[in-house]
Amino acid sequence: QVQLVESGGGLVQAGGSLGLSCAASGRTFSSMSMGWFRQAPGKEREFVSAISWTGVTTRYTDSVKGRFTISRDNAKNTVFLQMNSLKPEDTAVYYCATTGGPTAGPILQRQSAYKYWGQGTQVTVSS
Repeated sequence: QVQLVESGGGLVQAGGSLGLSCAASGRTFSSMSMGWFRQAPGKEREFVSAISWTGVTTRYTDSVKGRFTISRDNAKNTVFLQMNSLKPEDTAVYYCATTGGPTAGPILQRQSAYKYWGQGTQVTVSS
């Protein structure tokens, strides 16, 4: 079993920045690929970003490319999502998730690839 705990959400003005963290426990973190998803009010949960277990490969949805950066610190069992130039349409509950293993490739953009999920953290961007 893997436990994921997100932190760092909050309220920010458009154009501002926020950093999210997700601390993992329960399994060897360095062997797990990680992802961030979000769900806006009235919408389905969608893929935001993912990072391979080594940290070498990252993926982003088109709407956040150039603004968001995913990274990980395997020594601290933590994955990060730095969000810059935030827009009101980035408002959502952000979820950290893990496939539970060394998953690679486009499958990282699919929710079905992820076995464990955090509780989510709210990000609100005001205009």
